[in-house]
Amino acid sequence: MRDDIVIRPETPKDYKDIVSLVLRSFKEGTNYSDGTDIVALIEEIRVSKYYIPELSFVAELDGKIVGHFLFSRFPLSKKADGEQKVSDPIVMLAPVSVHADYFHKHIGVTMLTLGIQKVREAGFKGITVEGDFHFYNRVGFKTSSEYNIYATSGHPMEEPRCMMCQETFEGSLKGIEGYVVYDMYYNA
Repeated sequence: MRDDIVIRPETPKDYKDIVSLVLRSFKEGTNYSDGTDIVALIEEIRVSKYYIPELSFVAELDGKIVGHFLFSRFPLSKKADGEQKVSDPIVMLAPVSVHADYFHKHIGVTMLTLGIQKVREAGFKGITVEGDFHFYNRVGFKTSSEYNIYATSGHPMEEPRCMMCQETFEGSLKGIEGYVVYDMYYNA
C-alpha cells in the first residue's frame, strides 16, 4: 500500500475531472466499456436514494485526482427476481476507476483499502462488488456465495467468483443473505 495517496469525498467541482478520468480509465483499461455507461451509472447513483456523499471518493496524488470510487447503499432482494428488497446495512462498491496514466502503480489497492476503512467507521456491515476477483481478492473480498449472497445476472453468472462481498468486521454478514439485483439502475 502506498503512503502518498489521499482520499477525500468528491465535491461537485470534481465532477468534470471525474468524468474525464472514468472515460479514459474504462476505454484504455477494459475491453467491455468505453466508460460512457459508467459515467451514466455514477450520475444515476448520485441522484438516487442510495447515494452516500461522504462515501463517494476521489484519490489524490500530489494534489491531482488519480482515482474515483464510491460506495452506495444496496438493498438485497429476498428473491432472484428482485421482489422483496430488504434494506440491510450493506453497501455496493461501484464503480472504481484509476487514471490511465497511473495503472499498475498500486493506486487502486491503496484507495480501496482506505475507503473500506471509512465504510467500517460508518457502521456498515458489509460491501458487495462485481468485478475482477484477481484484483478484489487482494483487498479482502471473497466470493459472495460464501456469505449466502448470490448474483442474478451478468458476468458473475458465468464466473461466480466475480460477485464478491467483504465483511467489515468478522461475522458482520451473519444472518444477511439474498440476491444482488441491479434493477434500480438502468446503467448497471
